[in-house]
Amino acid sequence: MALGPRMEFRQTQSLVMTPQLMQAIKLLQFSNLELAAYVEAELERNPLLERVSEEPDIEIPGAAREEPPAPVTEEARPGDWMEAGEDQSRASMEARLDTDLGNVFPDDAPVDRGSGPSSGSGTLSDWSGGGERGEDYNPEAFLATQTTLADHLEAQLSVAETDPARRIIGLNLIGLIDETGYFSGDIAQVADLLQVELAEVESVLRLIQTFEPSGVGARTLAECLAIQLREKDRCDPAMQALLANLDLLARHDRNALRRVCGVDAEDLADMIGEIRRLDPKPGLVFGSGVVHPLVPDVFVRPAPEGGWLVELNSDTLPRVLVNQTYHATVARTARSSSDKSFLADCLQSASWLTRSLDQRARTILKVASEIVRQQEGFLDHGVRHLRPLNLRTVADAIGMHESTVSRVTSNKYISTPRGVLEMKFFFSSAIAASGGGEAHSAEAVRHRIKLLIDAEIPDDILSDDTLVQKLKVDGIDIARRTVAKYRESMNIASSVQRRREKQALRAESAGA
Repeated sequence: MALGPRMEFRQTQSLVMTPQLMQAIKLLQFSNLELAAYVEAELERNPLLERVSEEPDIEIPGAAREEPPAPVTEEARPGDWMEAGEDQSRASMEARLDTDLGNVFPDDAPVDRGSGPSSGSGTLSDWSGGGERGEDYNPEAFLATQTTLADHLEAQLSVAETDPARRIIGLNLIGLIDETGYFSGDIAQVADLLQVELAEVESVLRLIQTFEPSGVGARTLAECLAIQLREKDRCDPAMQALLANLDLLARHDRNALRRVCGVDAEDLADMIGEIRRLDPKPGLVFGSGVVHPLVPDVFVRPAPEGGWLVELNSDTLPRVLVNQTYHATVARTARSSSDKSFLADCLQSASWLTRSLDQRARTILKVASEIVRQQEGFLDHGVRHLRPLNLRTVADAIGMHESTVSRVTSNKYISTPRGVLEMKFFFSSAIAASGGGEAHSAEAVRHRIKLLIDAEIPDDILSDDTLVQKLKVDGIDIARRTVAKYRESMNIASSVQRRREKQALRAESAGA
């Protein structure tokens, strides 16, 4: 066969990642906060997108009343915004679209105050309580702000130190104190950065360590506790020896502590009690910032006739529509090809966004409904009845790909009678049953291990081997190393450490 160039036609099928498909995939894995930020950016960029407002209309004296939008029928395309009176003139349409409801009241406009503090006519400025509100009036200026740890320390530094150079050093050191109150920087680097003596930086740090809250500015736990004990005049040599051996205290090795500190058992118990009354993280008394509440994406409620109701949280779903009326108005005035191309791109982008948001909501609801169906035992009886579940099981049940289910369950939360849980919580590996029965969920096995350890007594501490035997009695076939891994993942100490802790607590309660 001779080699040479030739032309041939070939028909193939392949998946092309179009911009619209990439947008739909990206929206699917967004959390509700990320989705809200993305939609806000699109609203600013695309003039054809419009947010659906649920706020009641504001009556404006002297303004023409606007006709309500016509209802969307079944034939109307989802996401389109139709409005009655599309034959209005362009001038009237633009005048209506430019209306700003927040700035239409002149200072001398009459206001109906029949339902206000007093009847009669008056101006809007009469409602301000007598004060003149200029254009720079900012209501947020009256909101209370939370004092941070850095603000609290800087206020004390401005009073305790008058030297400007030392104040600059102090401000740099305060900036390196974390939210727990510990100094996390390097004083040598601060000295090199500010071109000052190392002793000067250490002196300013010691000054900061005298500020409130007590123990702030420490570099280690022992130093934090020592600062608090010195303020109470309780940092004697025995206590200093105890602070130098906190590892022995963590292991509850009281015999070694008595030898190191040179005290008897009664004095050591008093010293340990004093240590426990101190604050190991003094900076946490101040807020670290605004804490945003966890907002679930899906609600699961018991149905009146039995079973469970699954519904989306409408508050987390952005409501945006395509303003077809505005598009028609602007399209009639577009002359250049660039204007027409820009308008067509905006219309296509807006339509795809509304459809992608609708598809995202439907997909989340479908995946959540299948998860609830698979985990009804957990919802009815608790975590011990959590079934092993993987992405493939859910994907096969709803006719989707595993990657789609994975994206849906990322950063999404379900509100159930058992609490607000991440969707990933319901997916766990399977632990084989010892009798050949139904497999157990790894999360249910962890819960069972925790219950066994919580129920143990100081004279009968359960080792990992004993836990394996007890779990086999319950029909759970599990290896010892797996028990140890689950125990460590729940931050539960070993049997030796637990025995020391519980015996120490029993001795303290007996002494009290």
